[in-house]
Amino acid sequence: MTSVELGVGTVEYRDTGGDGPVMVLLHGLLMDASLWDAVVPLVVAGGFRVVAPTLPLGAHRHAVRADADLSLPGQAAIVGELLERLDLHGVTLVGNDTGGAVAQLAAGHPRVGRLVLVSCEAFDNLPPGLTGRAVALLGRLPAGLFRAFMQQMRLRPMRRLPIAFGWLTRCGDAVTRGWMEPLLSTPGIAADTVRVLRSIFRDRSVLVRAASELRGYDRPALVVWAAQDRVMPPEHGRRLAELLPQGRLVEVADTDTLIPLDQPGRLAELLTTDFSVVPAD
Repeated sequence: MTSVELGVGTVEYRDTGGDGPVMVLLHGLLMDASLWDAVVPLVVAGGFRVVAPTLPLGAHRHAVRADADLSLPGQAAIVGELLERLDLHGVTLVGNDTGGAVAQLAAGHPRVGRLVLVSCEAFDNLPPGLTGRAVALLGRLPAGLFRAFMQQMRLRPMRRLPIAFGWLTRCGDAVTRGWMEPLLSTPGIAADTVRVLRSIFRDRSVLVRAASELRGYDRPALVVWAAQDRVMPPEHGRRLAELLPQGRLVEVADTDTLIPLDQPGRLAELLTTDFSVVPAD
């Protein structure tokens, strides 16, 4: 991991380097770039350079500035600033979970050439399902009480509840435990996380408006969805693929929302084989 100073503060990211077309991978709420660890080497083997930032979504390790905009549009602005600072062009922007919501809002950036949405919030599914509603309620707590309550996430049975990560992944508990560490151990990160939750869920129509913008998206787009997703309705995957002018849908079996954890090989195959690797200008 390396880092860059952006408007919100220090943002860490993984960059594999290389001369291939660039793929930028966005994670979800209370997650970091390690969501993609099993996918990255497979994508790199397919000829890509991969950049995977850790956005300030609750598992980051550097507290952001007090005036940072942590809403979904604010997160999209962070992505755009990162693309510009790293001078990336023709990017294939991939987002899973809340990262997919961010990707919808960042899709129109001139440095983005392709869009991949992987089981993510869309339309009116904000907060998403039982899991999202539980987290949104916790975000109403003061930061100190929030951090104290979240100490329960040190216990595997708590992390596996549907209101935590139980409906998001079938096999990624070791990774989810690591995601909890920054907010459990650092008061500043817990305070950031409360701000994130309040900011993201304050405007519950933001993705409805984003969907309207996607109807005019004139670049290649792929929608990859967990066929039996209990948090992100499969119907939303179908709707996204239909409204995107160049959209195509692939449903993946034997996975929950976090396809990069549950089916990394299948997802990497879709990103590098079924989806064109030729960069867009």
